Amino acid sequence: MSSLFDFTKSQLSYYTIPAAMVLLYVPHTYANIKAGKSQDHANPRKIEENLSKDESIDKVTKGRILRARAAHANANETIGLYAAAVVAANATGVDVKSVNYLTLGYLASRIAYNYIYVIAQDNRRVAPLRTLAWSAGVGIILTLFIKAGNAAANVSTLRLS
Repeated sequence: MSSLFDFTKSQLSYYTIPAAMVLLYVPHTYANIKAGKSQDHANPRKIEENLSKDESIDKVTKGRILRARAAHANANETIGLYAAAVVAANATGVDVKSVNYLTLGYLASRIAYNYIYVIAQDNRRVAPLRTLAWSAGVGIILTLFIKAGNAAANVSTLRLS
């Protein structure tokens, strides 16, 4: 019986796509829970207005709610590129171990990003760490695409020879 976390098997990287989707909704869920009655499910975009009027929620929590919503939006902006990069890397035959480690690195970068942005950034001096975590995630996406492009070029060169 093979292990789910066998780094030599290509399916591991595919499993990171739904895992990234789950991570995408963690800050969203956090924001909804913390917002309580300020979250209007019929008109969710009014949360900023509702939060500004809600005196039962302290300033730190309000900041975390707004940053959690921003973290969710940020993840939505990159998830499509991430999924495409994983598929491209696998489809072109990039080294399986490299793809698996990169995709797990992407998940780690998103976990770090969410934590830093939503919780740790109560201290504004931590903001550069958020940028570093985001840059690591985007760098991994770019690396997957570049490796896929290189692998595809190598296959094309072999066919032409």
